[in-house]
Amino acid sequence: MVQTGSRIGAVIVAAGRGERAGQSVQGPKQYRSIGGKAVIAHTIEALKQDDRVGKIAVVIHADDGDLLKAAAGPLLDDRVFAVTGGTSRQDSVRLGLEALAGCGIGQVLIHDGVRPFVGHDLLGRIIDALDGENGVAAAMPVTDTLKRAGADRVIVETVSRDGLFAAQTPQAFPFAAILAAHRAAAAQGLARFTDDAGLAEWAGIPVRLVEGTSENVKLTWSRDIAMADTLLSGRFPDVRTGNGYDVHAFEAGTAVVLCGVKIPFDRKLAGHSDADVGLHALTDALLATIGAGDIGTHFPPSDPRWKGVASRLFVEHAVRLVRKAGGRIANADVTLIAEAPKIGPHREAMTAAMADMLGIAPGRVSVKATTNEGLGFVGRGEGIAAIVTANVIYPGEVPE
Repeated sequence: MVQTGSRIGAVIVAAGRGERAGQSVQGPKQYRSIGGKAVIAHTIEALKQDDRVGKIAVVIHADDGDLLKAAAGPLLDDRVFAVTGGTSRQDSVRLGLEALAGCGIGQVLIHDGVRPFVGHDLLGRIIDALDGENGVAAAMPVTDTLKRAGADRVIVETVSRDGLFAAQTPQAFPFAAILAAHRAAAAQGLARFTDDAGLAEWAGIPVRLVEGTSENVKLTWSRDIAMADTLLSGRFPDVRTGNGYDVHAFEAGTAVVLCGVKIPFDRKLAGHSDADVGLHALTDALLATIGAGDIGTHFPPSDPRWKGVASRLFVEHAVRLVRKAGGRIANADVTLIAEAPKIGPHREAMTAAMADMLGIAPGRVSVKATTNEGLGFVGRGEGIAAIVTANVIYPGEVPE
Protein backbone atom coordinates (compact mmCIF):
# COMPACT_ATOMS: atom_id res chain seq x y z
CA MET A 1 0.00 0.00 0.00
CA VAL A 2 1.08 3.60 -0.59
CA GLN A 3 2.72 4.94 2.55
CA THR A 4 0.74 7.54 4.47
CA GLY A 5 1.83 11.04 3.58
CA SER A 6 3.86 9.99 0.56
CA ARG A 7 3.37 11.86 -2.70
CA ILE A 8 3.06 10.23 -6.09
CA GLY A 9 4.48 11.78 -9.22
CA ALA A 10 4.30 10.62 -12.82
CA VAL A 11 6.46 10.64 -15.92
CA ILE A 12 4.71 10.39 -19.29
CA VAL A 13 7.21 9.38 -21.97
CA ALA A 14 6.29 11.10 -25.24
CA ALA A 15 9.56 12.05 -26.94
CA GLY A 16 9.56 9.39 -29.65
CA ARG A 17 9.17 9.95 -33.37
CA GLY A 18 6.77 7.03 -33.97
CA GLU A 19 8.15 6.00 -37.36
CA ARG A 20 6.21 2.72 -37.40
CA ALA A 21 2.93 4.65 -37.44
CA GLY A 22 3.91 6.39 -40.69
CA GLN A 23 4.01 10.09 -41.49
CA SER A 24 1.18 12.51 -40.69
CA VAL A 25 0.65 16.26 -40.94
CA GLN A 26 -0.38 16.08 -37.27
CA GLY A 27 3.13 15.02 -36.32
CA PRO A 28 4.30 11.95 -34.37
CA LYS A 29 1.63 9.51 -33.24
CA GLN A 30 1.27 10.99 -29.75
CA TYR A 31 -0.13 14.17 -31.35
CA ARG A 32 -2.53 12.50 -33.74
CA SER A 33 -6.22 12.88 -33.13
CA ILE A 34 -8.40 10.07 -31.81
CA GLY A 35 -11.96 10.86 -30.90
CA GLY A 36 -11.41 14.57 -31.50
CA LYS A 37 -8.41 14.91 -29.16
CA ALA A 38 -4.71 14.17 -29.45
CA VAL A 39 -3.48 10.84 -28.10
CA ILE A 40 -1.27 12.63 -25.56
CA ALA A 41 -4.24 14.62 -24.25
CA HIS A 42 -6.13 11.39 -23.56
CA THR A 43 -3.09 9.99 -21.76
CA ILE A 44 -2.59 13.06 -19.57
CA GLU A 45 -6.28 13.08 -18.66
CA ALA A 46 -6.09 9.38 -17.75
CA LEU A 47 -3.33 10.00 -15.20
CA LYS A 48 -4.96 13.14 -13.83
CA GLN A 49 -8.14 11.20 -13.05
CA ASP A 50 -6.62 9.85 -9.81
CA ASP A 51 -6.21 12.60 -7.23
CA ARG A 52 -3.37 10.69 -5.61
CA VAL A 53 -1.17 11.53 -8.61
CA GLY A 54 0.43 14.94 -8.12
CA LYS A 55 3.11 16.39 -10.39
CA ILE A 56 3.18 14.97 -13.91
CA ALA A 57 6.24 15.47 -16.13
CA VAL A 58 5.46 15.06 -19.85
CA VAL A 59 8.74 14.26 -21.58
CA ILE A 60 8.75 15.48 -25.19
CA HIS A 61 11.14 15.89 -28.11
CA ALA A 62 13.01 19.19 -28.25
CA ASP A 63 11.11 20.13 -31.43
CA ASP A 64 7.62 19.37 -30.07
CA GLY A 65 6.86 22.22 -27.69
CA ASP A 66 4.32 23.82 -30.00
CA LEU A 67 2.78 20.46 -30.83
CA LEU A 68 2.23 19.72 -27.13
CA LYS A 69 0.66 23.12 -26.52
CA ALA A 70 -1.68 22.65 -29.47
CA ALA A 71 -2.56 19.12 -28.40
CA ALA A 72 -2.91 19.55 -24.66
CA GLY A 73 -2.47 23.22 -23.82
CA PRO A 74 -5.40 23.45 -21.35
CA LEU A 75 -4.02 20.43 -19.45
CA LEU A 76 -0.63 22.09 -18.82
CA ASP A 77 -0.86 23.74 -15.41
CA ASP A 78 0.81 23.73 -12.01
CA ARG A 79 0.33 19.97 -11.92
CA VAL A 80 1.41 19.05 -15.48
CA PHE A 81 4.56 20.41 -17.12
CA ALA A 82 6.78 19.62 -20.12
CA VAL A 83 10.35 18.34 -20.00
CA THR A 84 12.73 17.97 -22.95
CA GLY A 85 13.72 14.33 -23.46
CA GLY A 86 16.87 12.59 -24.59
CA THR A 87 18.01 10.44 -27.49
CA SER A 88 16.42 7.22 -26.16
CA ARG A 89 13.42 6.24 -24.08
CA GLN A 90 15.75 5.42 -21.19
CA ASP A 91 17.34 8.88 -21.36
CA SER A 92 13.92 10.53 -21.54
CA VAL A 93 12.66 8.71 -18.45
CA ARG A 94 15.76 9.72 -16.51
CA LEU A 95 15.32 13.37 -17.50
CA GLY A 96 11.67 13.22 -16.47
CA LEU A 97 12.66 11.81 -13.09
CA GLU A 98 15.31 14.48 -12.65
CA ALA A 99 12.66 17.13 -13.28
CA LEU A 100 10.59 15.69 -10.41
CA ALA A 101 13.54 15.41 -8.02
CA GLY A 102 12.74 18.59 -6.14
CA CYS A 103 9.01 17.98 -5.80
CA GLY A 104 8.94 15.85 -2.67
CA ILE A 105 7.97 12.70 -4.56
CA GLY A 106 7.87 9.38 -2.67
CA GLN A 107 6.70 7.12 -5.50
CA VAL A 108 6.49 7.61 -9.23
CA LEU A 109 4.44 6.23 -12.12
CA ILE A 110 6.14 5.88 -15.51
CA HIS A 111 3.76 5.60 -18.45
CA ASP A 112 3.97 5.54 -22.25
CA GLY A 113 2.40 8.59 -23.85
CA VAL A 114 0.81 6.39 -26.53
CA ARG A 115 -1.17 4.23 -24.09
CA PRO A 116 -4.22 6.50 -23.80
CA PHE A 117 -6.64 3.84 -22.55
CA VAL A 118 -5.21 3.18 -19.11
CA GLY A 119 -8.38 2.88 -17.05
CA HIS A 120 -9.20 4.08 -13.56
CA ASP A 121 -9.26 0.49 -12.23
CA LEU A 122 -5.80 -0.37 -13.58
CA LEU A 123 -4.34 2.87 -12.29
CA GLY A 124 -5.86 2.13 -8.90
CA ARG A 125 -4.44 -1.41 -8.81
CA ILE A 126 -0.95 -0.12 -9.47
CA ILE A 127 -1.12 2.67 -6.91
CA ASP A 128 -2.65 0.40 -4.28
CA ALA A 129 0.20 -2.11 -4.75
CA LEU A 130 2.93 0.50 -4.21
CA ASP A 131 5.09 0.39 -1.10
CA GLY A 132 8.44 1.80 -0.09
CA GLU A 133 10.57 -1.06 -1.43
CA ASN A 134 9.04 -2.74 -4.47
CA GLY A 135 8.22 -1.69 -7.98
CA VAL A 136 4.90 -2.52 -9.64
CA ALA A 137 4.25 -3.23 -13.33
CA ALA A 138 1.07 -3.91 -15.26
CA ALA A 139 1.31 -7.09 -17.34
CA MET A 140 -0.81 -9.59 -19.24
CA PRO A 141 -0.14 -13.35 -19.39
CA VAL A 142 1.27 -14.46 -22.74
CA THR A 143 -1.39 -16.48 -24.55
CA ASP A 144 0.12 -16.96 -28.02
CA THR A 145 2.39 -19.91 -28.73
CA LEU A 146 5.95 -18.58 -28.84
CA LYS A 147 8.55 -19.60 -31.40
CA ARG A 148 12.26 -18.86 -31.52
CA ALA A 149 13.66 -18.63 -35.05
CA GLY A 150 17.08 -18.18 -36.59
CA ALA A 151 18.17 -15.42 -38.94
CA ASP A 152 16.56 -17.35 -41.80
CA ARG A 153 13.16 -17.28 -40.01
CA VAL A 154 13.18 -21.07 -39.64
CA ILE A 155 11.81 -22.17 -36.28
CA VAL A 156 14.50 -23.36 -33.89
CA GLU A 157 12.27 -24.19 -30.92
CA THR A 158 8.91 -23.63 -29.29
CA VAL A 159 9.28 -21.55 -26.14
CA SER A 160 7.17 -22.44 -23.13
CA ARG A 161 4.85 -19.56 -22.20
CA ASP A 162 4.48 -20.77 -18.62
CA GLY A 163 5.19 -17.85 -16.32
CA LEU A 164 5.61 -15.40 -19.22
CA PHE A 165 3.92 -12.00 -19.21
CA ALA A 166 3.72 -9.12 -21.68
CA ALA A 167 4.67 -5.94 -19.85
CA GLN A 168 2.56 -2.81 -20.07
CA THR A 169 2.75 0.60 -18.46
CA PRO A 170 2.18 2.26 -16.06
CA GLN A 171 5.09 0.92 -14.08
CA ALA A 172 5.62 2.40 -10.63
CA PHE A 173 8.56 2.54 -8.23
CA PRO A 174 9.91 4.13 -5.06
CA PHE A 175 11.11 7.43 -6.48
CA ALA A 176 14.58 7.61 -4.94
CA ALA A 177 15.40 4.01 -5.89
CA ILE A 178 14.41 4.23 -9.55
CA LEU A 179 16.10 7.63 -9.98
CA ALA A 180 19.31 6.21 -8.48
CA ALA A 181 19.05 3.19 -10.81
CA HIS A 182 18.68 5.44 -13.88
CA ARG A 183 21.61 7.58 -12.78
CA ALA A 184 23.78 4.49 -12.24
CA ALA A 185 22.90 3.04 -15.65
CA ALA A 186 23.67 6.36 -17.36
CA ALA A 187 26.99 6.64 -15.53
CA GLN A 188 27.95 3.17 -16.76
CA GLY A 189 26.82 3.90 -20.32
CA LEU A 190 24.15 1.20 -20.21
CA ALA A 191 21.29 1.93 -22.61
CA ARG A 192 19.87 -1.51 -23.33
CA PHE A 193 16.75 -1.36 -21.17
CA THR A 194 13.45 -1.27 -23.06
CA ASP A 195 11.33 -0.60 -19.99
CA ASP A 196 11.86 0.55 -16.44
CA ALA A 197 11.02 -2.80 -14.90
CA GLY A 198 14.03 -4.20 -16.75
CA LEU A 199 16.27 -1.46 -15.42
CA ALA A 200 14.86 -2.00 -11.92
CA GLU A 201 15.65 -5.72 -12.21
CA TRP A 202 19.24 -4.85 -13.12
CA ALA A 203 19.45 -2.53 -10.11
CA GLY A 204 18.08 -5.11 -7.70
CA ILE A 205 14.68 -3.48 -7.17
CA PRO A 206 11.97 -6.17 -6.84
CA VAL A 207 9.06 -5.62 -9.22
CA ARG A 208 5.64 -7.12 -8.56
CA LEU A 209 3.22 -7.73 -11.46
CA VAL A 210 -0.41 -6.66 -11.31
CA GLU A 211 -3.05 -7.60 -13.87
CA GLY A 212 -3.08 -5.30 -16.88
CA THR A 213 -5.96 -4.94 -19.31
CA SER A 214 -6.42 -5.78 -22.99
CA GLU A 215 -7.77 -2.24 -23.51
CA ASN A 216 -4.47 -0.70 -22.35
CA VAL A 217 -2.95 -1.00 -25.81
CA LYS A 218 0.12 0.81 -27.05
CA LEU A 219 -0.69 2.66 -30.28
CA THR A 220 2.18 1.54 -32.50
CA TRP A 221 0.92 1.26 -36.06
CA SER A 222 -1.30 3.51 -38.14
CA ARG A 223 -4.07 0.89 -37.96
CA ASP A 224 -3.95 1.11 -34.15
CA ILE A 225 -4.58 4.84 -34.33
CA ALA A 226 -7.38 4.38 -36.86
CA MET A 227 -9.09 1.79 -34.64
CA ALA A 228 -8.75 4.00 -31.56
CA ASP A 229 -10.24 6.93 -33.48
CA THR A 230 -13.17 4.81 -34.60
CA LEU A 231 -13.86 3.61 -31.07
CA LEU A 232 -13.82 7.14 -29.67
CA SER A 233 -15.43 9.11 -32.48
CA GLY A 234 -19.01 7.96 -32.10
CA ARG A 235 -19.03 6.42 -35.57
CA PHE A 236 -20.46 2.97 -36.12
CA PRO A 237 -17.63 0.64 -35.09
CA ASP A 238 -17.31 -2.67 -36.87
CA VAL A 239 -18.53 -4.93 -34.08
CA ARG A 240 -19.41 -8.39 -35.36
CA THR A 241 -21.31 -11.12 -33.54
CA GLY A 242 -20.78 -14.77 -34.36
CA ASN A 243 -22.86 -17.73 -33.20
CA GLY A 244 -21.83 -21.34 -32.90
CA TYR A 245 -23.83 -24.50 -32.17
CA ASP A 246 -22.59 -28.03 -31.72
CA VAL A 247 -23.83 -31.34 -30.34
CA HIS A 248 -22.19 -34.68 -29.56
CA ALA A 249 -23.62 -37.97 -28.39
CA PHE A 250 -22.30 -40.03 -25.50
CA GLU A 251 -20.40 -43.27 -25.91
CA ALA A 252 -18.58 -45.59 -23.53
CA GLY A 253 -15.81 -43.85 -21.63
CA THR A 254 -14.62 -42.45 -18.32
CA ALA A 255 -14.56 -38.67 -18.80
CA VAL A 256 -15.94 -35.82 -20.91
CA VAL A 257 -13.99 -32.77 -22.05
CA LEU A 258 -15.99 -29.54 -21.89
CA CYS A 259 -14.62 -26.05 -22.57
CA GLY A 260 -11.08 -27.34 -22.20
CA VAL A 261 -11.64 -29.10 -18.86
CA LYS A 262 -11.60 -32.88 -18.37
CA ILE A 263 -14.45 -34.00 -16.12
CA PRO A 264 -14.62 -37.57 -14.74
CA PHE A 265 -17.88 -39.18 -15.88
CA ASP A 266 -19.30 -42.60 -16.69
CA ARG A 267 -19.25 -41.87 -20.43
CA LYS A 268 -17.43 -39.69 -22.96
CA LEU A 269 -18.53 -37.64 -25.95
CA ALA A 270 -18.17 -39.20 -29.38
CA GLY A 271 -16.97 -37.29 -32.40
CA HIS A 272 -14.39 -34.98 -33.89
CA SER A 273 -11.09 -34.64 -31.96
CA ASP A 274 -11.77 -34.84 -28.20
CA ALA A 275 -15.43 -33.97 -28.95
CA ASP A 276 -15.33 -30.84 -26.78
CA VAL A 277 -18.73 -29.52 -27.75
CA GLY A 278 -18.16 -26.14 -26.07
CA LEU A 279 -14.89 -25.39 -27.85
CA HIS A 280 -16.26 -26.58 -31.19
CA ALA A 281 -19.14 -24.11 -30.90
CA LEU A 282 -16.71 -21.39 -29.78
CA THR A 283 -14.52 -22.02 -32.83
CA ASP A 284 -17.52 -21.68 -35.14
CA ALA A 285 -18.60 -18.45 -33.43
CA LEU A 286 -15.17 -16.87 -33.95
CA LEU A 287 -14.89 -18.02 -37.57
CA ALA A 288 -18.34 -16.55 -38.24
CA THR A 289 -17.09 -13.04 -37.49
CA ILE A 290 -14.76 -13.17 -40.50
CA GLY A 291 -16.92 -15.31 -42.76
CA ALA A 292 -14.37 -18.11 -42.64
CA GLY A 293 -16.71 -21.09 -42.72
CA ASP A 294 -16.95 -23.52 -39.83
CA ILE A 295 -14.73 -25.90 -37.93
CA GLY A 296 -15.17 -28.62 -40.56
CA THR A 297 -13.84 -26.27 -43.24
CA HIS A 298 -10.51 -25.95 -41.45
CA PHE A 299 -10.36 -29.31 -39.67
CA PRO A 300 -12.33 -31.94 -41.67
CA PRO A 301 -13.47 -34.79 -39.42
CA SER A 302 -12.42 -37.21 -42.15
CA ASP A 303 -8.77 -36.15 -41.73
CA PRO A 304 -7.02 -38.60 -39.35
CA ARG A 305 -4.68 -35.84 -38.13
CA TRP A 306 -7.46 -34.46 -35.92
CA LYS A 307 -8.45 -37.74 -34.31
CA GLY A 308 -8.34 -37.31 -30.54
CA VAL A 309 -6.56 -33.92 -30.56
CA ALA A 310 -7.40 -31.27 -27.97
CA SER A 311 -10.01 -28.86 -29.32
CA ARG A 312 -8.01 -25.98 -27.89
CA LEU A 313 -6.01 -26.23 -31.13
CA PHE A 314 -9.12 -25.29 -33.13
CA VAL A 315 -9.94 -22.28 -30.96
CA GLU A 316 -6.38 -20.98 -31.13
CA HIS A 317 -6.43 -21.33 -34.93
CA ALA A 318 -9.63 -19.26 -35.08
CA VAL A 319 -8.12 -16.66 -32.74
CA ARG A 320 -5.10 -16.30 -35.01
CA LEU A 321 -7.35 -15.73 -38.03
CA VAL A 322 -9.36 -13.13 -36.12
CA ARG A 323 -6.21 -11.28 -35.05
CA LYS A 324 -4.73 -11.46 -38.55
CA ALA A 325 -7.86 -9.61 -39.71
CA GLY A 326 -7.23 -6.96 -37.02
CA GLY A 327 -9.98 -8.21 -34.72
CA ARG A 328 -10.09 -7.76 -30.96
CA ILE A 329 -12.21 -10.31 -29.10
CA ALA A 330 -14.60 -8.52 -26.77
CA ASN A 331 -16.33 -11.45 -25.08
CA ALA A 332 -17.57 -15.02 -25.41
CA ASP A 333 -20.81 -16.38 -23.96
CA VAL A 334 -21.09 -20.18 -23.70
CA THR A 335 -24.25 -22.12 -22.82
CA LEU A 336 -23.92 -25.86 -22.23
CA ILE A 337 -27.11 -27.91 -22.47
CA ALA A 338 -26.81 -31.17 -20.53
CA GLU A 339 -28.57 -33.29 -17.94
CA ALA A 340 -25.18 -34.45 -16.64
CA PRO A 341 -22.43 -34.01 -15.61
CA LYS A 342 -22.83 -31.01 -13.30
CA ILE A 343 -21.13 -27.94 -14.76
CA GLY A 344 -21.11 -25.65 -11.71
CA PRO A 345 -18.08 -27.18 -9.94
CA HIS A 346 -16.01 -26.77 -13.11
CA ARG A 347 -17.21 -23.35 -14.29
CA GLU A 348 -14.23 -21.41 -12.92
CA ALA A 349 -11.71 -23.76 -14.57
CA MET A 350 -13.62 -23.58 -17.87
CA THR A 351 -13.67 -19.80 -17.74
CA ALA A 352 -9.94 -19.63 -17.04
CA ALA A 353 -9.11 -22.09 -19.84
CA MET A 354 -11.11 -20.21 -22.48
CA ALA A 355 -9.85 -16.80 -21.34
CA ASP A 356 -6.32 -18.13 -21.85
CA MET A 357 -7.14 -19.42 -25.34
CA LEU A 358 -8.84 -16.17 -26.35
CA GLY A 359 -6.29 -13.84 -24.76
CA ILE A 360 -8.92 -11.89 -22.83
CA ALA A 361 -9.73 -11.36 -19.17
CA PRO A 362 -11.81 -14.05 -17.44
CA GLY A 363 -14.51 -11.45 -16.80
CA ARG A 364 -15.14 -11.40 -20.55
CA VAL A 365 -15.97 -15.12 -20.67
CA SER A 366 -19.33 -16.44 -19.50
CA VAL A 367 -20.13 -20.11 -18.95
CA LYS A 368 -23.73 -21.09 -18.26
CA ALA A 369 -25.44 -24.45 -18.05
CA THR A 370 -29.04 -25.59 -18.40
CA THR A 371 -30.93 -28.84 -18.78
CA ASN A 372 -33.43 -29.68 -21.51
CA GLU A 373 -36.17 -30.42 -18.96
CA GLY A 374 -36.18 -34.10 -19.95
CA LEU A 375 -37.03 -33.33 -23.58
CA GLY A 376 -35.25 -34.60 -26.70
CA PHE A 377 -31.93 -36.42 -26.92
CA VAL A 378 -30.33 -34.12 -24.32
CA GLY A 379 -33.26 -34.64 -21.97
CA ARG A 380 -32.88 -38.40 -22.36
CA GLY A 381 -29.22 -38.13 -21.40
CA GLU A 382 -27.96 -39.19 -24.82
CA GLY A 383 -25.55 -36.27 -25.40
CA ILE A 384 -24.60 -32.64 -24.80
CA ALA A 385 -25.18 -29.50 -26.88
CA ALA A 386 -23.55 -26.07 -26.75
CA ILE A 387 -24.49 -22.62 -28.00
CA VAL A 388 -21.84 -19.88 -28.13
CA THR A 389 -21.98 -16.19 -28.98
CA ALA A 390 -18.76 -14.21 -29.55
CA ASN A 391 -18.32 -10.48 -30.17
CA VAL A 392 -15.26 -9.21 -32.04
CA ILE A 393 -14.34 -5.60 -32.88
CA TYR A 394 -12.59 -5.04 -36.21
CA PRO A 395 -10.81 -1.95 -37.63
CA GLY A 396 -12.88 0.54 -39.55
CA GLU A 397 -16.58 1.14 -39.35
CA VAL A 398 -19.77 -0.43 -40.60
CA PRO A 399 -20.36 0.69 -44.22
CA GLU A 400 -23.54 2.56 -45.06
